[in-house]
Amino acid sequence: MERTGTILRGREFEPVEGRIVVDSDGRIDRIEQERVDSDDIIIPAFVNAHTHIGDSIAKEAGGGLSLEELVAPPDGLKHQLLREASRNELVSAMSQSVQYMERAGTAAFLDFREGGVEGVEMFREATAGTDIDAFAFARGSVEAMEAGDGFGASGANDDVFDRERTATRNADKPFGIHAGEVDESDINPALDLDPDFLVHVVHPRPLHLERIEDSEVPIVICPRSNLVTGVGLPPVSELLERTTVALGTDNVMLNSPSMFREMAFLSKLTDVPAGEILRMATVNGAEIADLEYGVLEPGKKGKFLVLDGDSRNLGDVQDIVRAVVRRASVDDIREVVFSN
Repeated sequence: MERTGTILRGREFEPVEGRIVVDSDGRIDRIEQERVDSDDIIIPAFVNAHTHIGDSIAKEAGGGLSLEELVAPPDGLKHQLLREASRNELVSAMSQSVQYMERAGTAAFLDFREGGVEGVEMFREATAGTDIDAFAFARGSVEAMEAGDGFGASGANDDVFDRERTATRNADKPFGIHAGEVDESDINPALDLDPDFLVHVVHPRPLHLERIEDSEVPIVICPRSNLVTGVGLPPVSELLERTTVALGTDNVMLNSPSMFREMAFLSKLTDVPAGEILRMATVNGAEIADLEYGVLEPGKKGKFLVLDGDSRNLGDVQDIVRAVVRRASVDDIREVVFSN
């Protein structure tokens, strides 16, 4: 299989006019630079590094509520609505979100999964039949972690997770935890658990940044969610100086699971370069999940998007990477290629 256009090659997203060739095993065989008769733009598929798709049943519920009132277990609005919904309603709503992500170019997502073992089973049902790589970071019990793909802790102020951390390590699965979302009080306890990644880190102190750098723990940030819930914006540039930073869209209840929107939002709120933001939405998330894609290079899996570079939105752009990050949308997608 081959596609032609301007290919954003490698970690630096060098625009290369030519063709990308994918072999029969679904890996990129070569990228050939040559003149081609195509306005298409070929970019790596996205990796959404933090979601909660379980609350897809409650989109835009709870306007004006605080973070605790919205999502704090066990009686936040989200959890009340989850308890009231039927299994079929929950699975159907999650399935719709997964299909949207796939259509919008997300090749993989890391979901913090409520509901114990049954929650993992519903997640598997909702993601069945798609080409998206869906990872369930279960919570609630060691048994749920064993049924899922890892453990996703709510936060070190909510409970003690030593037992779950040990069990997850023994199972050779990743352990992620929310930290520093409301304030800095749970960052050190979260780091004490030696997590594979932290989520949010909106309020780190210099000491926390030093510990993050020393431990080389990756961070997943969710800027749209953080501003919706009123907790502020993470110090993105400072985090990038210290470690790998990836992007997530967080709760479907609060935001659409669109990586295009997340990139554009972050780009227009900060002075982080467009190429860095595109890395956060692709290869950085892939590295956290230990995936062989997120970057267009020979040998990597051939998972990419073909954008219409001559669309009414993207025609006449002067800076392709900046345009992809700041203005591209699902409407510009000509084709989603998820070779396996």
